[in-house]
Amino acid sequence: MNAVTTGARHRAARRPLSTLASAATASSVGRRTAVVAASSGLIVSMLGAMPANAAPVDHDTAKLNTVDLNALTTQARAALESAPSVTVAAEAGFTIESAAVAVTPAPEPEPEPVVERATQASSRSAARTANTTATTSTTEKAASVSVPASANGSAIVSIASRYVGVPYVYGGTTPDGFDCSGFTSYVFAQVGITLPRQSSAQGNVGTKVSRADAQPGDLIWTPGHISIYAGDNMQIDAPRPGKTIQFRQIWQSNPTFIRVA
Repeated sequence: MNAVTTGARHRAARRPLSTLASAATASSVGRRTAVVAASSGLIVSMLGAMPANAAPVDHDTAKLNTVDLNALTTQARAALESAPSVTVAAEAGFTIESAAVAVTPAPEPEPEPVVERATQASSRSAARTANTTATTSTTEKAASVSVPASANGSAIVSIASRYVGVPYVYGGTTPDGFDCSGFTSYVFAQVGITLPRQSSAQGNVGTKVSRADAQPGDLIWTPGHISIYAGDNMQIDAPRPGKTIQFRQIWQSNPTFIRVA
């Protein structure tokens, strides 16, 4: 019998994977690299990667580096040189066209409430108009007015009675129209006594007397108003707008009586 000796088969020595990895790393950075190991049918595919410590690529800078800036400058200069120039004479003028504008006036404002204050001039004019339309009736009233018996002998009350029927006018100081203090100062001036213009100031002149001792011709003062005492609980004064000089009962609750010599 012949002995058959079969030699043992040995596998070919394999290259270690570390060697393949080193070969892949040695390839160009940023490019795809394929490493094929044919031993035992093993295929290793690797993608090249940028090392961690590699500087990033500035793509915008790379693009700019490909542009010829000198050529652009030359083109811009040529365009400016070929552009038409415009000259204007020193005496040239210009006009501005404007469209016609239609202006609609604002509506008239609502009239303000009448304030019981007016200038003396306008007050006198209004007083003259009122006196013109009522001259006859005013004259008849003045003629029929009789000084209260209690005021007989008082020059002040006698003079004051001449102006019964004269209308109240704010700021008035003449027979065309009186306010309360304008009336008293005008009457007292007829006998040579000068009173302050304002009622508040007139309340501080003379001597204060009690109601029981008051005499015709004394002043009667309350805050904001002044009148002349006519005796027998009567007074003569310029009451308020819309009224006229008149004799009437003392309506003030606690008036101050003042005697002015």
